[in-house]
Order: sequence, then C-alpha cells, then structure tokens
Amino acid sequence: MMPILDGQYTAHGKRPTIAILTRGDPATRLTATAATSRLSAVFEALAACDIAAEPVIYDETVAAEVRVQLLRGDGVLVWVDPITDGRDRSALDPLLRDIASAGILVSAHPDIILKLGVKAALFHTRSLGWVADIDLYPDFEDFRARMSQRLAGGGVRVLKQNRGNGGNGVWSVRLVAGPQDKPGADSWVRVEHAWRGSIPEDIRLGSFIERCKPYFAGTGCMIDQPFQPRLPEGMIRCYMVQDRLVGFSYQVSQGLMPVASKAEGIPPGKVMFGPDEPRFQALRAKMEQDWLPALPRVLDIDPGALPVIWDADFLYGPKDSDGSDTYALCEINTSCVFPYPDEAPAEIAASCARYYTTGQR
Repeated sequence: MMPILDGQYTAHGKRPTIAILTRGDPATRLTATAATSRLSAVFEALAACDIAAEPVIYDETVAAEVRVQLLRGDGVLVWVDPITDGRDRSALDPLLRDIASAGILVSAHPDIILKLGVKAALFHTRSLGWVADIDLYPDFEDFRARMSQRLAGGGVRVLKQNRGNGGNGVWSVRLVAGPQDKPGADSWVRVEHAWRGSIPEDIRLGSFIERCKPYFAGTGCMIDQPFQPRLPEGMIRCYMVQDRLVGFSYQVSQGLMPVASKAEGIPPGKVMFGPDEPRFQALRAKMEQDWLPALPRVLDIDPGALPVIWDADFLYGPKDSDGSDTYALCEINTSCVFPYPDEAPAEIAASCARYYTTGQR
C-alpha cells in the first residue's frame, strides 16, 4: 500500500500492518509471538506508534506461505543473516523484491543490501577516506593472478568474501618467510579464518587461493585490506536508523586477534551506548558531517531508501600527526542488525510512522 498525506495512515483507512521477518524452522511459525521474539522491543515501539506488527518466520520450505502472508500487509522489516547454517538468501531476496514491487515497504531492500551491505561497498566508497589501501578481486582468475603480489611487501592482508557474517569468509594472510619479491603458488603463507574457534594454519599459497574459490560463485568477489595493528584495542559499531546515528557498541572481537592478545583473556561481547557517549563523539562527527552525507551519492542510493536499521564497524587506525585517533571501516551490516542500543526501537518505529503518514522517512 502506498502512503497518503491526509492524516490517515494508509489508503485503506486503517493503521498499517508490518511484518517482522526472521529465519526459523517451520515449527517455529506455529508458536512465534511478538512477546517471545528477540525483537520484542521493536514490536512494542511500533505499537506505541499505532502500527500493528506481526512475527513472520521464514524458511525455504514455506516460502509460498510467507509470500501470501507478506502480501496481506503494508510493510516488512527483515532480520535474516546472509548465511545461516549453510543457507543463504538466494531464495529470500527474489521473494522480497516481488513483495516490494507490489508497493509494500521492504527494509532492507535486497537491492540496497547489494550496494551498501556487502564488502564490495568498502572498495566502492574508498574515496570517502574511511578505508585505506583496499583492493577488490572481481573474479577468481583476477584473484589468482594478483593476490600473491599483495603479499610481496611482507605485511598481513585481510581478505573478505562479499557476503557473509560472523567472520565467515574473512581471512588474515601473510608470508611465512617474510617479504619476497615474487611470491608464488609454492610460497608458504600463514592464514587464519575469523570464524570463531579457528586457529592459524601454514599452507601453500596456491592451496589457499583454491580454498577461496567458492567465494567467487555467481556474482561473488573478495576485497583485500591491510591488517589493522590496533585490533586489540577494540571495535566501535555505529548504529544507524536510516541517516540518523542512534547509538554505539564497543567490543573486542576474538576473530584474527593476535595470539598474545588472546592469551590475556579479553572477554568477548558488546557493550551498548547511546549516541551521546563522550568517548565516541569524534567518530560521530566524522559519520554525521563527512561520511553520511556523501554515502548515498557515492553508492547511488536514494537517502530515503537507506535501511531502517544498519550499522558500520570501525577499527582504530593509525594516530594522525596530532596524536588523535583515526578510524578504519571494517564492514557495513544491513541484513540482520541485532542486538542494538536501547534507543534504536523507538527510532525504527518513528521512521516507519513517518513513511506511512508523509511518504518520507
């Protein structure tokens, strides 16, 4: 349903109904409720804005039923990871495009995810200055031809598949023997997967390159960034509701952490903060004043189509000449942002309410 501007919420004169779509097995569909959902705060915030919300559980085996269910409503907010237990979104995304073509609000729209919520976005937005020394391998043959020379200087590179989550398809790679002018397929490299529980492994470069071949299936690609030495100092996540920063989290990720730092017993997990947290105001200023205004233009995205919730992860970069922190973009997440700061649900609901009353979010 398209919004109208006469004070009514929707063209049919009733308050809108929004589906909150998550992944689960078919049995879960029978028992899912707003109260028991991990997104219960979003349901409550939508209700406070006079928007009805219902849980919808997606599984490939019930896709036809889900489609019928979604077509009965006015919108769908989606929390589904790119990869879950080996299952991807290859069937879900076409379904969501079909729903959106019927005039139903879908956030995040799959086409927006393909511009903003993939690792290639880091390469395409490199002109903004939040990523340094980044490369993109558009296909496997390019990767096999050029990747070895990225290691020639002896530094540690971080490779990332285009769509993934939880460290899946993220690797650190370095030459075991140090700098080499012409490393080749027989050169030994030390690799580590960022997947939780992984340990470093020494392997021939050619074998590692072949291991990465599945990441290029279909329209897949990989990006290549330098390892950030300040990784043990933690990662800052900026939470966004469309173009509004609504909070932060701080965590020390265990993926790719140097062994010495792991031994210190640094606990994993996120600590949430509101948008006014003093420690992160320099990063907030960069996001709000420099990066956010330019991001939609660089990626050719309508600002009004930015996801109803998304986040950007930053590591600490090198100190600048004044001794101030710089920040290196690690990734942007748009598919399944959870958990989130306490301020987020009310902002999500307000964004939806603006859409159904004014057509603008």
